[in-house]
Amino acid sequence: MNNLTGWQMALLATTFTWALTALGAALVFIYKNVNQSAFSFMMSSAAGIMLASTFFSLLMPAMEMAEELPYLILTAGFILGGALIIVTDILTNKLHIFKGNDKKRGCAVMCVAVTMHNIPEGLAVGVAFGALGAGQTMEAIAAVMLAVGIGIQNFPEGMCVAFPLRANGMSRKKAFCIGQLSGLVEIFAGVIGALAVTAIKGILPWAMSFSAGAMLAVVCSELIPESFAQGKIKATIGVIFGFALMMFLDVAFG
Repeated sequence: MNNLTGWQMALLATTFTWALTALGAALVFIYKNVNQSAFSFMMSSAAGIMLASTFFSLLMPAMEMAEELPYLILTAGFILGGALIIVTDILTNKLHIFKGNDKKRGCAVMCVAVTMHNIPEGLAVGVAFGALGAGQTMEAIAAVMLAVGIGIQNFPEGMCVAFPLRANGMSRKKAFCIGQLSGLVEIFAGVIGALAVTAIKGILPWAMSFSAGAMLAVVCSELIPESFAQGKIKATIGVIFGFALMMFLDVAFG
């Protein structure tokens, strides 16, 4: 990766996260339903990885990079990132298309929600690789594991979009296309995040803390509730496993 710029690494990383979204959506060609136990563990493990990434890969490096008023930069950036997800949730809950057809409306809301949530996730990956390309304290293993964690989470998200669409009468091919498109925005967000970090001096601590707030909000609003609804013990094990894996790799190789 030494010969690649930050935005090029971000492009590769977010292409990987999108590919896992597409892979999850592609299961609509094979299965009619999703194994809930496997789904719960996958989501909870991704939640653990992303929680650890929020602290070890984003907030801690941001604190080291902020030369002046780090407490203000981290707090403001973190709150703004979380607010983005909260506003997105409010807007998607107030979506009024397909009125009178609750199933189709639910599918539409899910598509919009997943797509909107993928924007800050792509931004987080882009910021991480942009920092790496700019020669900042972000380590390659941390950036890669952040992309892996988001990619793992994207796999069931692709299923979450494609399977309900198929269940509502949409063809397998069309359900797959819409399912994988929900993850495509991560590529654009990732490249924009990497370019912003490279081009604008001093934006990196803000961008990293913003991404941390957005990621934590996604974990709390989406991954934790969905995974724990299928069983508290398995989901707890998944969160601990994902967090411990990310923490070990980040501390050992960071």
